Amino acid sequence: MTDQRIALVTGANKGIGFEIARQLAQAGVRVILGARDAERARAAVEALNAHGLAVSAIALDLNDQASISAAASHIQSEHGKLDILVNNAGVFESVDGPPSKASLDAVRRVLDTNFIGTLAVTQSMLPLLRMAPSARIVNVSSSLGSLTLNGDPTSSYYSAQFIGYNASKAALNMLTVQLNEELKDTGIVVNSVSPGFVKTDLTGYGTMTPDEGAKLPVQYALEGKESGLFVEPGHLTPW
Repeated sequence: MTDQRIALVTGANKGIGFEIARQLAQAGVRVILGARDAERARAAVEALNAHGLAVSAIALDLNDQASISAAASHIQSEHGKLDILVNNAGVFESVDGPPSKASLDAVRRVLDTNFIGTLAVTQSMLPLLRMAPSARIVNVSSSLGSLTLNGDPTSSYYSAQFIGYNASKAALNMLTVQLNEELKDTGIVVNSVSPGFVKTDLTGYGTMTPDEGAKLPVQYALEGKESGLFVEPGHLTPW
């Protein structure tokens, strides 16, 4: 078992996930880039390796338990532990929307990936996280998952009605809350981190670059002992 910290970042072949992988590797962490698209994963690894960064790829599809189990087995055999899990992978559906209009199939797909898939990855990686001296789980959430902000008519999030996506991030926050309680005696730190309003392929618009959006998730992956928080740049986010 190596003393070097090992991190798995899901959905890391592009966008915020790619930048999280880059910044963790720049901090000296050995990063495993999880992605379901093998070609994109290969290109991402080559781009990072070209800068001397210790990054490798692993096949990981949040909707395929066999790939999740295989990834956990590979990390076990190669490293014997996992110090950092960044649950970044997620989807957004264009036919999501208000409760009266959202495509039910789209809502199911979003919840299956963003919540059920993340739960599946977390369950499979927990034995490896328990093997690390001071492990951290970062759930990449969104302020759209805040029930408080969704219910506040003065909030900029009040009119952003995407029942599938918002509900998936609220469920992800529940995962953070319950994991924090379940793992409180293990030393494993778990937090929900909202990167901010980042322009990615997922959103198509935003006020921050992926590089800027990666900074807060990376900060919580690397340092600090507070657990069970929901944070965004500059302040705590209400649940």
